[in-house]
Amino acid sequence: MEREGACKARKGLLLGGKLLFLGIMVRVFVSGCYDILHAGHLQFFEEARALGDHLTVSFANEDILWAHKARRSSLPDEHKMALLRALPMIDEVVTGSGEGLGLDFEPVFRELGPDILVVTEDDQYGASKEALCAEIGCRYVRLPKTPPRILPISTTEIVNRISGQIEAPLRIDFAGGWLDVPKLAREDGFIVNCAISPKVSLRSWPYEKKAGLGGSGAWALLNGRDPVEAELDLGVGWQDPAVIRETGICVWKSGDRPRLDFKRDGSFLRGKMGLRWTAGQHDTPGSVDFERDYDLIAKAGKIARRAVMEESVELLAEAMTLSYQVQLDEGMEPLPGIEGSLARKYCGGGHGGYAVYLFASAEDRSLAGLREIEPWCES
Repeated sequence: MEREGACKARKGLLLGGKLLFLGIMVRVFVSGCYDILHAGHLQFFEEARALGDHLTVSFANEDILWAHKARRSSLPDEHKMALLRALPMIDEVVTGSGEGLGLDFEPVFRELGPDILVVTEDDQYGASKEALCAEIGCRYVRLPKTPPRILPISTTEIVNRISGQIEAPLRIDFAGGWLDVPKLAREDGFIVNCAISPKVSLRSWPYEKKAGLGGSGAWALLNGRDPVEAELDLGVGWQDPAVIRETGICVWKSGDRPRLDFKRDGSFLRGKMGLRWTAGQHDTPGSVDFERDYDLIAKAGKIARRAVMEESVELLAEAMTLSYQVQLDEGMEPLPGIEGSLARKYCGGGHGGYAVYLFASAEDRSLAGLREIEPWCES
């Protein structure tokens, strides 16, 4: 093709990160779905345009999205075309018609014969695109991920934000805690926890912060992020966001990711849980590598599983007492006994925050003067 030969024959200079062809316009090409235009796209377009004199943007049309991703486009093609054309850094907008996975732009790309193809460093089709560039003599440029100027940065985060929850519960961990951390998982282990109310929102947070109640998972959920991935990114376990999203009192199988064994609505615990603030924030990530008795943790998890199956407050108190013993052996400060309580333990593994107390009746809880919480299950 004449255009391809011209690309191969050109002499260029790299100056200040910008490729300058002597006396010839440098044409830059990018491609993608661009299904919901956001600030991250604009930042990418600006960085790509800075490499040349003319920027062409190719987007996957509705047929391509359906064929390759089995979903419809969020915007009609004509609407998307108009929005892209209105952006000042874009000189030309085209739509791909090819059938290759990730290479729907190939026919128009060959026709235009651009000088530079720009991709992000995490482009999953990068190898195919680089091979295409080598074939026609086009420079292939991978842009590093630069810190976003505006958040959220991805289409997924925007969709999650739009469809996200306004309120979320927090959680109580009864037994099996730490077996949700992937590197500490046990094949026969169980984690038992419960979503609680009052709930929280971005505007109302009626609890102390860093309190061992799964607040970071709830915060991620309310901000439209994947709460499980957010917690795993911190190097801790997934149990907090799992039960906050599931609600009810849940039994989870230990492992790399949440696997629900079974759940109840938690009604057998109504009127029987109270919180005491220990006057110190907790730090779970900083406690992951402490030595602790994982055999006893696993035993407590199995007893707590029976407690949920049988809806037994007494068995749950037994599991909590074993969990509390692990916490004491690890070096946590002893919690004061409260008359009428059946069991107590710290809510999180970070040596501070709230402690939960379990009672046989609402009357006993009321006499204790603690902050009253209730199990929460979405109907």
